[in-house]
Amino acid sequence: MTDVSEKTSYPSSWKKPPLIRRAWLRYALWFGAAIYLALAFGTMEVNWGRVAEGIPRGQKFLSAFFPPDFSSRWDSILDGMLESIWMAVIATVAGIALSVPVGLGAARNLAPLPVYLVCRSIVAISRTFPEIILAIFAVKLFGFGPFAGFLALSIATVGFFAKLLAEDIENMDPVQAEAIRSTGASWLQWINYAVQPQVMPRMIGLSMYRLDINFRESAVVGIVGGGGIGATLLTSFDRYEFDSAAAILIIIIVIVMGLEYLSGYLRKWVQ
Repeated sequence: MTDVSEKTSYPSSWKKPPLIRRAWLRYALWFGAAIYLALAFGTMEVNWGRVAEGIPRGQKFLSAFFPPDFSSRWDSILDGMLESIWMAVIATVAGIALSVPVGLGAARNLAPLPVYLVCRSIVAISRTFPEIILAIFAVKLFGFGPFAGFLALSIATVGFFAKLLAEDIENMDPVQAEAIRSTGASWLQWINYAVQPQVMPRMIGLSMYRLDINFRESAVVGIVGGGGIGATLLTSFDRYEFDSAAAILIIIIVIVMGLEYLSGYLRKWVQ
């Protein structure tokens, strides 16, 4: 009698199956992508002489950033950094406070159709323009300063946070919501005990993520007059003080990394 194990041979290693099983279709897609990239690159007007001339200039430009200078303009850097931090924090708090009622109204399983359409329109409009465009409008209306940056970041926060809050509410577990509703709870009690526990952990993480975004965008809106560290950074570039600009960029990176670790800790603590 022949042993079954002698007849059956199994592979000794596992190989991930391809995303597209048909080999001819895979090769056709790769070939088409290569032709497209070749044609797209061929339509670009690249002056290779200027590229060759720009390489040594780029090396000189990058070498001017080192070593970073933290001392000569430290007072201006500190003032701009504190202004950006406070602008980001206040814009995040104000934007989230405005986002909560808008997000509740933009959830289809929570709001009647007229309220849903109005809130979805608010979300769509606030998401239409990037922060720098909103800052330009705010600077034209209210003048230079952190108030313009605060308005731009707050409006952008509403579009970001309200949309994600509405989507989380629409995707929540309906069993828990129906259980709370069956007890005869009021609408506010239903929101507090059925909706809020399901969306709160993710909302805390998104709040820290939005604070991270607002701080980084505060450097961008400052370039167009929205205050914060962006104005200080632009001044450093205008004065060719690239070593001070390098110091500002390093500080921004350190603060963003700190916010990232803080966000991860808070999400783990809440969960």
